[in-house]
Amino acid sequence: MFSKNLSQNEGRKIPRLFLLLLLLVLALAMTQCTTAGGEDTTDSGDAADTTDTTDSEDAAEAGDGTVTLAIEHFSVIEGTTWSGAHDRAGERLAEKYDNVEYVFREEVGPDLTVPYAEELIANGADIVIGNAEFMGLPLQDITEKYPDVYFGSIIASDLSTERNFIRLFPRQYQALYLEGLIAGALTETGNIGIVSAFPSVQVIRRTNGFVLGVQDAAEMLGKEVNIYVRYAGDWFLPPEERGIAETLISEYNVDVLTQQTDSGSPLDVAVEQGIWFVGKDMDIVGFYGWADTDTVAVSFDTRWEVLYDHMINDFMAGEQNPETVLYLGMESSMTLADGTEVPTVDIMNDGKVGIDAISPAALPLIPQEILDLVEQRREQMINGEWDPFTEHALISNGTGLELEGLPIPAAGEEVKPAGEEPTAEWLLSQFNFDLQGVTILE
Repeated sequence: MFSKNLSQNEGRKIPRLFLLLLLLVLALAMTQCTTAGGEDTTDSGDAADTTDTTDSEDAAEAGDGTVTLAIEHFSVIEGTTWSGAHDRAGERLAEKYDNVEYVFREEVGPDLTVPYAEELIANGADIVIGNAEFMGLPLQDITEKYPDVYFGSIIASDLSTERNFIRLFPRQYQALYLEGLIAGALTETGNIGIVSAFPSVQVIRRTNGFVLGVQDAAEMLGKEVNIYVRYAGDWFLPPEERGIAETLISEYNVDVLTQQTDSGSPLDVAVEQGIWFVGKDMDIVGFYGWADTDTVAVSFDTRWEVLYDHMINDFMAGEQNPETVLYLGMESSMTLADGTEVPTVDIMNDGKVGIDAISPAALPLIPQEILDLVEQRREQMINGEWDPFTEHALISNGTGLELEGLPIPAAGEEVKPAGEEPTAEWLLSQFNFDLQGVTILE
């Protein structure tokens, strides 16, 4: 109706007006595209780009508000306790937070760490984790390229960090100490066997936590207990692990078996031979349904989500300088989506924790003084009041792993006196010797 009243000259003004408006819209669009690719962007949609990244605070708050946690697993997930625990952590965090997504890649070797990480970042990853040191360390090479992404890697012995390259490990040795108390009480032959992967600071430290628990139980009960360790050569070698477990039972009369490897083969042997098994990394009965409490006396359960939760909350807060070494123990915890509070590590079995985690079949075989000590030490560690590596003297067995500039201490040498708290750096990167009283089998 309005157009019908326009003069011929006025009619010509309309195309020009539309042309000006169109040019204005195009100019604004080009400006927006340039801003989205720059360092000062407020649009989190480009966090997925492999060359341009967005400010981490904006990544958590702008756009759809989603923070993506990506875990690169060095092994398969199914049928493993180590990667299985990391995978469960990612799932639990995605359940807890409406704005957290979890994605992953499996069987990632060090040559694929960076290409997969860049692929994950291109698809929106804000936090990228390598769940083993040997394949997680290459992430350090791309931290400057993606300054607004958090990277993380498990610690085996290397402690190198960057502003956005975070190193992490739980104080699993605390729960392993409690397992050692139980194992030391259960053995009737006085022989306990450990199927292990290979000498590393990580493996040695965890084994030493277990050893101290066994030795404390043996001293309290007046028993002589031998601890035998044989290495398979890697983390996941089911045939080799089975062979070692069978040898420990047949040749060394072991009646309690545990492992520092990742396959279910040692447990299978324990079931077949009718001896007690002590699990690692996860509640293998309650979560996986592997065997039952007639074989599994107890396990320790690792909640990697407690450590990842710290990283996620720092990222959401826009923290440009997050804590770069996370070494959390039983004193640290988080609340899951269902309201359950879980410490970083704990003893667990068939869905139960603490004293209740001890197998009903094993419970009558353990003297009350040991049960009381397990309960007491667990409570003290949750409260941050006691630690096995602080309270005990650490005396070298003369075996272990020689590191550059750090030889294995001589047998019988007291490396750390009782009552002195070792630093996190020392525990994570320099605790390279077995404790006195362990037999390392060739």
